[in-house]
Amino acid sequence: MSRPILVVKVGSSTVTAPDGATDRDVISRLGDEIAEQRRDGRDVVVVTSGAIAVGWSALGRRGLRPTDPAVLQAVSAIGQHRLMRAWQDGLAPHDLLAGQVLLAPLDFVHRQQYLHARGTLAHLLELGVVPVVNENDAVADEEIRFGDNDRLSALVAHLVGAERLVLLTDTPGLLTGDPRETDGVSLIEEVVEIDQQLEAVAGGSGSEVGSGGMASKLAAAKIATWSGVEVVIADGKRPGVLGAVVAGEAAAGTVFRAHQRRLPARKLWIAFALGSSGVLVVDDGARRAVVERGRSLLAAGVVAVHGRFDPDDAVEIVGPDGQVFAKGLVRHSSGRSDEWVGRRSEELPDDLPHEIVHRDDLVLLV
Repeated sequence: MSRPILVVKVGSSTVTAPDGATDRDVISRLGDEIAEQRRDGRDVVVVTSGAIAVGWSALGRRGLRPTDPAVLQAVSAIGQHRLMRAWQDGLAPHDLLAGQVLLAPLDFVHRQQYLHARGTLAHLLELGVVPVVNENDAVADEEIRFGDNDRLSALVAHLVGAERLVLLTDTPGLLTGDPRETDGVSLIEEVVEIDQQLEAVAGGSGSEVGSGGMASKLAAAKIATWSGVEVVIADGKRPGVLGAVVAGEAAAGTVFRAHQRRLPARKLWIAFALGSSGVLVVDDGARRAVVERGRSLLAAGVVAVHGRFDPDDAVEIVGPDGQVFAKGLVRHSSGRSDEWVGRRSEELPDDLPHEIVHRDDLVLLV
């Protein structure tokens, strides 16, 4: 019988000190807690941020990190091995090895690469190694990168079949407001469904050293819960945080309950990780065909096209009531889609696909 798997995502603000260098005390403590989870019969996969912050510190720089993508990639290359060394040092007292795994978005989109990534992580766990995952920032294409490790950790949780994803950050969890702006905020201890009101509470970006913030953690929670994984957002600086989360202690963090419906990895990527480049407005008949009968979206059911997009871009699909009910990858550009609005299949060229969004590339969000 396989051991349950815990995926632990550690944010930049948790693993770095105020000067941007690795916070070895925190990483050492987390190494102790990871070892404890392993002794209790769980495997642990770490998804770590911090390479850019650590690299910037190693260069002797202070203040805000650079924004130029090429510079960020170079800085990441400097910081990545320093970050890995800190994780190995934190695990070494427990005779544990850290195994570096650098992933890119295409590892989740292409089936063969997805299977290779899953196999690598599975073999590392079988060997008793703690996989330490990061995005391959040093060579990632800016157009097709994850953007933050919160989303990456959610996809990794799906990849390894984790029972729980723990997002460690610099707050106790999701709060009812921003404590920097509002007095008397409190911890939201449990979330059953992530809705627009909750997303509004999450707000924008977080610390200066990270790339995410609570909004990206909420997006990650949505990805993971829709793949059947429970998510907890918790304070990474709190001693014993992993044990408290696993034990289900009250106020250990914000718990997001797993969704009953489970999406495959590629559809998770389409639904929650890809930004939307446009909107297709459809009539009620097309909505019913897509939602109730699992059909592709045809030109005949489209009544309006908004935005500019190319083939294989992600678009939101909106019903007559203005509500988004699906998302998918378009087969045609916005120009051609607009030309084809309302046309029946027999009116379209025979040598081109008639679907605007094929059902294999379409995800229901209702």
